[in-house]
Amino acid sequence: QLQASGGGLVQAGGSLRLSCAASGLAFVVYGMGWFRQAPGKEREFVAAITMTGDITYNEDSVKGRFTISRDNAKNTVYLQMNSLKPDDTAVYFCAAARLILGQAPTFFEFSYFGQGTLVTVSS
Repeated sequence: QLQASGGGLVQAGGSLRLSCAASGLAFVVYGMGWFRQAPGKEREFVAAITMTGDITYNEDSVKGRFTISRDNAKNTVYLQMNSLKPDDTAVYFCAAARLILGQAPTFFEFSYFGQGTLVTVSS
């Protein structure tokens, strides 16, 4: 089970940190990722991190603003979001990938998706 938290309402330029707590799976052997879905739009990849946390990937629109990290001792993955924009408004949810064959998102086989947390950025 993956449970995201930390969403809320923030003004443009502000920051939020999302957390995703994993239970019932061997967290340390999963690559983890964040996705988002805005109203009326398809789900899109945001960021991913390898099992050990040594490699991260970010979607172009969030590079330099969002940082993914993980704490394997706490079975938790984080998404630090800075310089938020109204276009970042979406439901954010985390995902777990047991099979990793290369770079994210194409070669991360995300098999578990958790419940989302809503992020609203006001202008």
